[in-house]
Amino acid sequence: MSTAVWPPIAPDQLERELELSRQREVQWLLTSLQDTLKSLKEGLEECAALLAPSDENASTLVLSTHRSEALKGFVTRIGTRVVKGSITLRLPSLPQPKDRPHNLFTISQAPQAPSLVLAQITTARNAIASCLDVVDVSTYTGDPANANFISGQLQLLDENLQEARNALKGDPGPLAAPTTTAGGSSNNINMPWFDNSAEEASFEPPLPGTLAVTTSIADAALRLEVRTLERVHSSSHHKISFRDQLAVALGGARTPTHDEANETFVFRGQEVKVKEKVRVESQDPALMAAMAKLGALERTLGLGRRALGVVMGMEGED
Repeated sequence: MSTAVWPPIAPDQLERELELSRQREVQWLLTSLQDTLKSLKEGLEECAALLAPSDENASTLVLSTHRSEALKGFVTRIGTRVVKGSITLRLPSLPQPKDRPHNLFTISQAPQAPSLVLAQITTARNAIASCLDVVDVSTYTGDPANANFISGQLQLLDENLQEARNALKGDPGPLAAPTTTAGGSSNNINMPWFDNSAEEASFEPPLPGTLAVTTSIADAALRLEVRTLERVHSSSHHKISFRDQLAVALGGARTPTHDEANETFVFRGQEVKVKEKVRVESQDPALMAAMAKLGALERTLGLGRRALGVVMGMEGED
């Protein structure tokens, strides 16, 4: 399809008219995007409220293994912290106390006890706060009539939105939440479990040295991982591994195991193997709502970015 102008005008004048028309379209869209930014700010504030550390947003979650009594319990999350809860463990590799058929560990309420902090939620809250700052700059302190400025702000907003949603999703990789003591904190959400497990004093009674407990967020669910450990020496480990491989090669049955059974780790200065591993997840309604809202905000922002890119002649760029 072609466009004709009647009566005909000179090519250079037609070029100027087309440019003026494009500029008017850009300015109209920039004005419209201010309404979009206001809507995004409202949605971001709702997400921030869902993740805020208030008693109104407390989530009490049931934890239970399927078809077994290996792990049962509950935890209560407020904001970025697991503030209370207890877990009952029935694991063959964990010695049982004399007075009961299972091990019971309760999150310590002692003032000096190390806290259980969910680093993914900390990351999400920080990213949402950055999003709100970007919206304020785009609306009040920057130049809302400058297309290049608004385009850059929208890209920055999109990056922070993705970071917040990915944190609640648990990307990238198997994220684990670091334990933070009363005197310090850590925000590295990519730390492996052996650098990142709960301190012994976070529970009552204190966790034994052969037990590692890790909390994290995955797909808007609270994930609890429990590992029983045994210390190993490199030489004996290699002998045992060779013996197991030889037995399988000669037709012996392969012992059912977990995904970390053939690995060794350095846990608190000791080389260890994981004897048993239990993982349970419990969907958190507040986190699910926040992640869904962030996804909707991403889609709304994406439409605005694509529209601005088209009128600016950048539809082929990121």
